[in-house]
Amino acid sequence: MTTKTPNQDPYLVAFRGSFTSALRWPQLEALWQVLRQRADQGWYLYALGEPPPSEPLGADRIRRFIDEIDLLLKREHDEDFCGIVYADSLSEPRFVKIYDPNNLGVVCGFSDNPPLPGWTLSLLAPVDLPTATAPARGRRRWWQRLFASR
Repeated sequence: MTTKTPNQDPYLVAFRGSFTSALRWPQLEALWQVLRQRADQGWYLYALGEPPPSEPLGADRIRRFIDEIDLLLKREHDEDFCGIVYADSLSEPRFVKIYDPNNLGVVCGFSDNPPLPGWTLSLLAPVDLPTATAPARGRRRWWQRLFASR
């Protein structure tokens, strides 16, 4: 039996893949419409900070989440543009990252340590992202030694 390393996990591979921003609010509306139409495809809704779900949600719950997250984003991201929702494809999404308007950091552009999204919607069973993307133990040991009192 072959075991997968964290870097080979299909969810992590997809998470680290190429994404396109729903930069403008009309692009986000179009993405939401596609997701509503495909709500019965077996989407996993993962709210980071909670345990990853082991089962996909039903279509009604996915549609309810979309309605509620849309309201939250419009209320709390008071900008002329959206730019905090990313999909692997805006027309045929399989993986969507939704960033929390209250924890943006450097979402777009380049960062060595970008923030994790607040939520993901995917057709793949998620893994615990904070654990899977945490610095390697060797880095932690290096960091602890760097400032350890002698």
